[in-house]
Amino acid sequence: MLRIRLAGEDALLHPSGTLFLSAHGTLLVADAHFGKAVSFRKLGVPVPRGTTTETTARLDAAIADTGARRVVFLGDFLHSVRSHSTGTLGVLHAWRERHHDLELTLVRGNHDDRAGDPPPSLRFDVVDEPLMLGGFALCHHPRPVDGAYVLAGHWHPCISVTGRAFERLRLPCFWMGDDSGQLPRQAVGILPALGSFTGMHRIEPRAGDRIFPVAGDVVRALPVLPVP
Repeated sequence: MLRIRLAGEDALLHPSGTLFLSAHGTLLVADAHFGKAVSFRKLGVPVPRGTTTETTARLDAAIADTGARRVVFLGDFLHSVRSHSTGTLGVLHAWRERHHDLELTLVRGNHDDRAGDPPPSLRFDVVDEPLMLGGFALCHHPRPVDGAYVLAGHWHPCISVTGRAFERLRLPCFWMGDDSGQLPRQAVGILPALGSFTGMHRIEPRAGDRIFPVAGDVVRALPVLPVP
């Protein structure tokens, strides 16, 4: 994990793509998209199996490594109405039983509007954005909220990195907007998608932004572009 300062607080960036706010005991998770693969299969598209189990395993690792007492999903927990399948919900219920004391919150995203809320048996608190937590506004959509540092998902950010042999990699990344200037209250940070079967959107960092790509089990910091 990589420890950074964010809006005056400690934050841990986990290689699963999750972010842990130490002072609040809260793990933030963006874009799990549980049930995306089964949604595609029901439409006749051949896609990999086992993605829900793979994604919950990544989440298990983040919870164990951080000792989180609460998990807040920043939208798009389920992918679609077809995600309410027996197989997908069975894996999620088994995961919930392993973490029966964990407090779970979902901040609704655009896919949640179509998929519907998680079943009551998963024991979620479900809210609309923004969810305020200290100086942070927890959202799905990366839009500024006056008076808070926004932490969001939705974009599935990635960065292109070029190696010495001119190879190019696309790596998921944390994209943290500049909070060191005169108006840190307008800053927005975007988490990579947790889901193992999701696409990525290549970003163009701006001056002052901090970019943290994830490569395997390592999170690194890229040099910050200078502010003119």
